[in-house]
Amino acid sequence: MKSIFRRNLNAALLALCGATSPFACAAEAAPDVKPQLQLHPAEQASAAAQVQLLGAARAGNRLVVVGDHGVVLLSDDDGKTYRQAKSVAADVTLTSVSFADAHNGWAVGHWGVILRTRDGGETWTLQRSDIAVDQPLFSAYFKDANEGWAVGLWSLMLHTTDGGATWTTVKLPPPPGAKKADRNLYALFADAKGTLYVACEQGRVMRSTDSGATWAYAETGYPGSFWTGVALRDGTVLVGGLRGTIYRSADGGATWQASKTRYKSSVTGLLQVGDKRIVASSLDGVSLTSDDDGASFTGKQREDRVALTAVVAAPGGQPVYLSTSGVAKP
Repeated sequence: MKSIFRRNLNAALLALCGATSPFACAAEAAPDVKPQLQLHPAEQASAAAQVQLLGAARAGNRLVVVGDHGVVLLSDDDGKTYRQAKSVAADVTLTSVSFADAHNGWAVGHWGVILRTRDGGETWTLQRSDIAVDQPLFSAYFKDANEGWAVGLWSLMLHTTDGGATWTTVKLPPPPGAKKADRNLYALFADAKGTLYVACEQGRVMRSTDSGATWAYAETGYPGSFWTGVALRDGTVLVGGLRGTIYRSADGGATWQASKTRYKSSVTGLLQVGDKRIVASSLDGVSLTSDDDGASFTGKQREDRVALTAVVAAPGGQPVYLSTSGVAKP
């Protein structure tokens, strides 16, 4: 994600300078003057469905998908066809989207951007941005139309109780043995009891059992990063990340065990489909399936090997995979 961010930054600087190379831009600018990034509305484009897509959510019977350049795609026919949202207030890379109901949703992304929709994803207004700091948001979760959280780089956690009209920064405790909380927070989700979880770096999972008032770290025993997570209907919690690693907790995140899988492609999304089946998206075109509550996974690799970036359930129940080239074909 950081390489994507750098590319977007370079493109923004070039556009502001009107130059064809960063060297020409630097030569024309005064030594003590830094170009100021400006956020612009996302453009309507015929190729919007082919950009890198990173997040998706259900808004009632509608699928809402977000990705590069502020692209928001909507599907009202069970994921068969997609159209671009009517207006999106920022053209930054959007990494995640969360809906509290069929109408109220939020999308987050680079430059700390938070966007709000009240009409099921048709139009999006800007609630927050911070163009002075390289601190993208990676995930958002709303438990209702008023209260929600967003997390991102360097342990950034934001909280709102008024539908995003105002956001406060949550001061997180440092992990055991550390002096400060400076870990990247990649995926935020909740279980049926309201316990909040955050998949983090260095094999850690943060959790809160008191609606975000306090947070504690759980050690899984894995040294790498977790990029995604899901709470199953029976309370089982799964997190996945680097090198195909998936860990499982059957006691609300207190203890963790490694799931069995032979694939080594990094896991980008986890989803429960039906009562028992669990699917996962991975890089290198690998999709994984589990029929034993995530204890073990089998998988297959697509012939095109396109990187799968996320997975979401269509209204009909079938999994829809996103990729670096748009919605992945079945």
